[in-house]
Amino acid sequence: MSIDVVVPVHGNWPVTDSCLAHLARQSVEHRIIVVDDASPDDTLVRLRTEYPDISVVALGENRGFAAACNEGIAAGTGDIVVLVNNDVDAEPDMLELLVAPFADAARLGSAAPLLLRPNGTVDALGLCADATLAGFVRHAGEDPGGLEPDAPALLGPYGAVAAYRRAAIDDVGGLDEGIFMYGEELDLALRLNAAGWATIAVPAARGTHLGGASSGRGSASQRRRAGFGRGYLLRAYGILRGRHAVRALATELIVCAGDLVLSRDLASFTGRVRGWRAGRLAARRPRHVPGIDPSIGFLSSLRLRVADRKPR
Repeated sequence: MSIDVVVPVHGNWPVTDSCLAHLARQSVEHRIIVVDDASPDDTLVRLRTEYPDISVVALGENRGFAAACNEGIAAGTGDIVVLVNNDVDAEPDMLELLVAPFADAARLGSAAPLLLRPNGTVDALGLCADATLAGFVRHAGEDPGGLEPDAPALLGPYGAVAAYRRAAIDDVGGLDEGIFMYGEELDLALRLNAAGWATIAVPAARGTHLGGASSGRGSASQRRRAGFGRGYLLRAYGILRGRHAVRALATELIVCAGDLVLSRDLASFTGRVRGWRAGRLAARRPRHVPGIDPSIGFLSSLRLRVADRKPR
């Protein structure tokens, strides 16, 4: 099966250089497509001079993660598309192990590797979602030696490294470009799941995720964009019109209040308001997603949010 690796970048050449060097050492043949999302530094020039064998798509303006990924996907023809953040250093066999399950399962739409933090703890083993369609990275901060791969239930891959069957992406459409950054891979996982595409976690496929290399982990910009994605999906999926509306509202109020106390700004709140307004233009979403985990209750969802906020 042919493999396209799509790497969206927006500056920060040292991080990108490390990512590409690790991808060059992969144990399976693949094509790398780097999408330069209007980098503010000399990244585009260095890509073309230092990695002449890599395909480069140059965007004239900063269009965001979803748009950059879609451009990279469209530029390739591989049976499998692997999205890789430029702040991920892949182990030499990551691609080979991650892609292998697709050969034996025609309805396998996506696969998630085990991403580690620089300190050796888990960054993510894919995504899960609760009844309000709030998404969480699985096993954040845990010891990689004691994971339970089946709990909580896997919904789909985390965006830092995500493998997809091209046919599955074609079936449900690409990433929603209405979301600039944060939440777009959750939305894609929800749509794939609702369309009957399976997903799998591949703990043996590993990489190290620096986290927040472009937007800064915990920065106001990151929290504002994450809030936008949440507000956008709340409206797109009609959560506040459904039976989980009270829980969703209570959770968002607690999260925004906590962010105000800890960060002393309204970034999370204003992001959600802007996302909610933009969500009215979103394409119609499925009303039933079987892959959500009903065991994630109100309190456990709050604990999952806290786990993801811890320094990496």
